Amino acid sequence: MQTVALLAQGGKGGLGNLHFKSSTNRAPRQSTPGEQGVQRRLRLELRVLADVGLLGLPNAGKSTLIRAISAARPKVADYPFTTLAPHLGVVRVDENRSFVVADVPGLIEGAADGAGLGHQFLRHLQRTRLLLHLVDVAPFDGQSDPVADARAIVKELQRYDQALYDKPRWLVLNKIDLVPAEERGQRIEAFVKSFRWKGPVFTIAAITGEGCRELVYALAEWLEKHPSAPATADSES
Repeated sequence: MQTVALLAQGGKGGLGNLHFKSSTNRAPRQSTPGEQGVQRRLRLELRVLADVGLLGLPNAGKSTLIRAISAARPKVADYPFTTLAPHLGVVRVDENRSFVVADVPGLIEGAADGAGLGHQFLRHLQRTRLLLHLVDVAPFDGQSDPVADARAIVKELQRYDQALYDKPRWLVLNKIDLVPAEERGQRIEAFVKSFRWKGPVFTIAAITGEGCRELVYALAEWLEKHPSAPATADSES
């Protein structure tokens, strides 16, 4: 459904010479000027429309995940900020079911104040219905703390926009393939407990596809139960 909004009212038109035509004045050379219309200087902001938004630090595996579950092909590399612009991927669950996922540049601490690249694209997540918070549970940097990093992302989200912070959000622990099998259960349990997370948790290895199928079906089921509200002029502003 298209929404039409009047941004600037045009001025009332003048009367042309045809208006003054009469039986005695067949070719009038008279007219009246029109009125001046409203003038405005506008700044338009484009926001992509997606059902699910990916949230996380640079190199958390967001681009790898969207490549694994859709036909989108964003750049993937083992260094931060490989994603420089939003990417949309259509996830086909089956013949009659699909949804759209948005991958935006990763956030860093201070993003709400303009640090890094992610703050430029957080607005694209404002129109999503569900956020997936991706966390790298096996960072190459041994000094990194996945729990502290995850808390920093949530903090920046809240500072940027309370409504965005209040959106439904799932926790997705990525790169589980880099954790020894015998340590995975303990690592996941320790993370969830330390992060004090009470919502849904999924463990995946986006690069191999492990756990992605289960995540996709869970997303499709949730989206079907939570349809998007019809667009209005206020919600589009």
